[in-house]
Amino acid sequence: MKGQMDGVSDVFASMGSFTEAFGMDRLNFGTLVGFYAIECGNVLGLGGAFYAALCAVGVLSKEEKDKTAEFLLAHPVSRTRIITEKLIAVFIQIIVLNLIIYAFSIGSMAIIGESIPWKEVSLLHLAYYLLQLELAGICFGVSAFLRKGSAGIGLGIAAMMYILNLIANIAEVAEFLKYITPFSYCDGADIVTSGSLNGVMLAIGMAISITGIAAAYLKYARKDIH
Repeated sequence: MKGQMDGVSDVFASMGSFTEAFGMDRLNFGTLVGFYAIECGNVLGLGGAFYAALCAVGVLSKEEKDKTAEFLLAHPVSRTRIITEKLIAVFIQIIVLNLIIYAFSIGSMAIIGESIPWKEVSLLHLAYYLLQLELAGICFGVSAFLRKGSAGIGLGIAAMMYILNLIANIAEVAEFLKYITPFSYCDGADIVTSGSLNGVMLAIGMAISITGIAAAYLKYARKDIH
């Protein structure tokens, strides 16, 4: 089986721009960590991004959409507390998702009898957890400006960030896009080969996330909710 996967890896490595877009030119698809890094990016990366975006993009506009704003705001609870509790709820959903996936991933590797590459797997999952937090922060900020929650906007933001990373991987002239999209510091090939996360891109990503959250607090506190 491993020999067959090595052959598959050779095929992927010769596919030009497609190979570069997904980092297959720097990973051995025939190894557990190489296969997992690529599949993790395709499944947990994009799927987790969609999940985080959906959790956050409509959370502050839910009451307006459901026509329950008057009931909520009639209680002696400040808007700052409402925002904070909603933000915590979003983060808890993301944390639970990642803990479950991490546990199942490690368990699956143990079941098939493979040696678990703890460092690489843990770094990959940490990177995608941080990616989801960043996208959640962005979509949380967007949610404060919406009257009705829009899943399409959240999914669109996540998909756009994913596509920007593919473009940055293919075209050297577009490498600056890596400083915009959170998928840049989640590149499985970079993480596996370097054994670490890109601190600069992480810092930029967290700054973007904090900006989105701050925008949510500022907007929601002054928003005419009805």
